[in-house]
Amino acid sequence: MKEKYKKYLPLIIGKYIQFLFFFNSKKAINKAYTLFCTPRKGKILPEQEGFLEEAEDEIILIDTVYIQTYRWSSMGETILLIHGWESNTHRWKVLIQKLHKKGFNIIAFDAPAHGNSTGKILNVPLYTKCLQKIVELYRPNHMIGHSVGGMATIFHQYTYQNEEIEKLIVLAPPSELSRIMKGYQEILKLSPKFMKALNHYFKEKHGYYFDEFSMANFAKNLVVKGLLIHDKNDDIAPYSEAEGISKNWNNAQFITTENYGHSLFFDEVDNIIIDFLKA
Repeated sequence: MKEKYKKYLPLIIGKYIQFLFFFNSKKAINKAYTLFCTPRKGKILPEQEGFLEEAEDEIILIDTVYIQTYRWSSMGETILLIHGWESNTHRWKVLIQKLHKKGFNIIAFDAPAHGNSTGKILNVPLYTKCLQKIVELYRPNHMIGHSVGGMATIFHQYTYQNEEIEKLIVLAPPSELSRIMKGYQEILKLSPKFMKALNHYFKEKHGYYFDEFSMANFAKNLVVKGLLIHDKNDDIAPYSEAEGISKNWNNAQFITTENYGHSLFFDEVDNIIIDFLKA
């Protein structure tokens, strides 16, 4: 019964939002936007607490959101880690341990509505705004972003063109918001008219239409040295989108893996990252 309910819940929500659209379009669009930006998981699990408690922590207020930061201090170059959707800093545990042993100073933070940070929503423009505050505070030499964190990493450098950042490492990033929103439309069975209104809402709020919000397009403006790693069989972020980013990012090395999945939790990937940072 519970599984059957989960199966039909998106359709029920979609029908409600679509119905509301006829009577109060602004409220319906806002609900659809908020739902899209609301993670269902990503908070710290009990078994993740121990490792994170080993770090020096600091809480930073960005607008109305309290952002939890972590630091594994060392005298080497500073690396900033940016996790993905419905995740948190703990996803970097193994890589943090390896990088720290190599002498790197490690900074990480939980995104809004994730981990130990407050907030209820997350999207790439919001993530990028928080990322800029963290960059201003800790002044990292290098940044590593995974998935939506990879999108934020690219969009941040496109937006701010920070010359202090020497290297970007982007793991399994989605590229095209237009493709993501088509998927959202299909899940909720929203009408073309509704999606057109939602598209205009995003433009008014963030300055881009869905088809303009493209990491591949933003990559054309990147001059920073980069490493892009993506699995050929990634079932969350299409490999073709990473190819589009790679094609437009002139100063990036593109590494393809096979059967490593979206998470890329493999020693080979860690070794590639470390070699790139030390080169």
